[in-house]
Amino acid sequence: MSDETAAPAERGADEAEAAEAGALAAETADVVDEPPVEAEAAPDEVLLTAVDVAREALHAITAPESVGEPVGHTVEGEHLLSLHFATNLAGYPGWHWTVTLARLPEGDPQVLETELVPGEGALLAPAWVPWAERMAEYRAQQEAAAAEAAARGEEPPADEFADHDDSDDDDSDDDDSDDEDDSDDEDDSDDEDDSDDEDDSDDEDDSDDEDDRD
Repeated sequence: MSDETAAPAERGADEAEAAEAGALAAETADVVDEPPVEAEAAPDEVLLTAVDVAREALHAITAPESVGEPVGHTVEGEHLLSLHFATNLAGYPGWHWTVTLARLPEGDPQVLETELVPGEGALLAPAWVPWAERMAEYRAQQEAAAAEAAARGEEPPADEFADHDDSDDDDSDDDDSDDEDDSDDEDDSDDEDDSDDEDDSDDEDDSDDEDDRD
């Protein structure tokens, strides 16, 4: 085989080796860049069933009726777990009670922490609803309540948005009455001033008469 024929064959072998080395390097890089996958810790069965212990701890900080049913748990670590309870507190939709428990391998559950925490989306404002739609819903509820009251022979519930124009008119009448009283007071004051002027005039006349006699 001549040198001219051997040269292309050697170049082809070198290119094949280079391509194989590049592919191997890429595979190695992908393996190195992947983060290690940690196995999720299994919940401690003793802590998972310690619902009564957690509920008793909550009763020490809040009324028993404010604690609802268990709604889940979170594994915090080995022999470390948080139990979640629904809350019945008014004004806290989406929140839940949380009790964190721990124990030694052969020990009993111990309460580490109790708290009221917001759930996902609990701190977000509700979607905005136009006033007209809210008012229409309110009116519908008032009409339904009035119909139920009528069926029971009772008075319908009071409407807090009822028109109070009559009450405003009464206030206006009261204002007019106050104005009239003020006017009467001013007239009385003028009469007193006139009386004082007449008294002063009489005193001056008496003084003039005495001077004439002298």
